[in-house]
Amino acid sequence: MKLSRVGVYVILIVATIFFLFPIYFLVVTSLKSLSEIYSTSSWSFPTHIDWSGFVVAWHGLKQGFINSFEFTIPAVIFSVFLGSLGGFALTKIRFKGANTVFLFILFGMFLPYQVVLIPLVKFMATVHLYGNIWSLIVTHTAYGIPITTLIFRNFYSSVPTSLIEAGKVDGANVWQIYTKIMIPISVPGIVVAVIWQFTNIWNNFLFGLTLGSMPNIRPVTVMLNNLKGSMISQWNTLMAGALLTALPTIIVYLIMGKYFIKGLLGGAVKG
Repeated sequence: MKLSRVGVYVILIVATIFFLFPIYFLVVTSLKSLSEIYSTSSWSFPTHIDWSGFVVAWHGLKQGFINSFEFTIPAVIFSVFLGSLGGFALTKIRFKGANTVFLFILFGMFLPYQVVLIPLVKFMATVHLYGNIWSLIVTHTAYGIPITTLIFRNFYSSVPTSLIEAGKVDGANVWQIYTKIMIPISVPGIVVAVIWQFTNIWNNFLFGLTLGSMPNIRPVTVMLNNLKGSMISQWNTLMAGALLTALPTIIVYLIMGKYFIKGLLGGAVKG
């Protein structure tokens, strides 16, 4: 028994080192000067900590951070709200064809981004949203509805119907049941959906490249790609930029991670 437990710990330690090694490489490279990067081993710790990579990266990505926050936060709010509303309707409001409607919504999860790029750009140009921050908000909201609906549908399936019946007895209408009964108990599901959506939207590159080509709405992921020098790769700047770009998603998870685990264990993504 003890030997098997030791074996499990050894495997976990090796796996942890394996997954943390790229992060170590990212950190040590970002803290080196460019001359030290090309004169020492890639894995060696910097002899002198140099913050110039972070300074250059921040100046190059600052506007991208602002742009990304401008469309990521609204898209997360809209997609989580609509997914919650859809999950509530599909589980607690009985109507004919609910399962069929859910299957059509779920189908959106399996559409690759590349399939919709050309019609998406044409549509945004037709409705005069191309080159506007709303093109990214609408796109990410639409693509987020299937997964958030799935999350909330599974979460609300575990909510006792007796709560809904009690609300009806007290004279509450459908909207009051949703806002006063379902939303207050939906915190674990909301956290799972928010973390999922924020991570996906913030890290998305393809929509940012096609719809966010204008400098005023260009997201941070696209600007990170543009940090690469034309003559020589500024590896310290690139690694520092990658760390800065990943920071918001890390902060979101650190703040909401405890509730995220509760949401998973509570059935927010089961089924």
